[in-house]
Amino acid sequence: MKKIYIVLTYTGTVLAKVVKLYTKKEYSHVSISLDKELNNMYSFGRLNPYNPFWGGFVQESPKYGTFKRFKNTKSKIYSLDIDEEQYEVIKDLINKINTDKKNYKFNVMGLVAVMLNIHLKRDKCFYCAEFVKYIFDNTNLNLDLPDVIKPDDFQRISGVNLIYTGFLREYNI
Repeated sequence: MKKIYIVLTYTGTVLAKVVKLYTKKEYSHVSISLDKELNNMYSFGRLNPYNPFWGGFVQESPKYGTFKRFKNTKSKIYSLDIDEEQYEVIKDLINKINTDKKNYKFNVMGLVAVMLNIHLKRDKCFYCAEFVKYIFDNTNLNLDLPDVIKPDDFQRISGVNLIYTGFLREYNI
């Protein structure tokens, strides 16, 4: 068995506040990590910590980028047990997207559609929760996630284990 990590965060940025206002949930962003140390987390978000209008596929870490800039980022970290084959599929999918990341865009229209409870899928275009769901859906994990997906939905996955709640910068394995 292997573990993957689902990281829910709230930075307090303008976009995070808008998502939080709409969802009425504490966390506005979700990432996936293949390592417990969270050295590399993957998602769709800001490509530049100082420019909220330029988004796409991102490698994140508490040590650099957006999470380093927003030091008081709140987080909830979950682990999920998967088998070796599922782990390899996830790793390959992430690597494939990373290799072709210039052709992937942030799905702003999809994020707005979520606020209207509409699923708007665009080719090679994701917002954070849509990306993590895509990874899970293409790994045959059968997690029963809704089509109109929000970061909070990942806390309700059967078999997910909460391992940390607090400031992301204070997470220590």
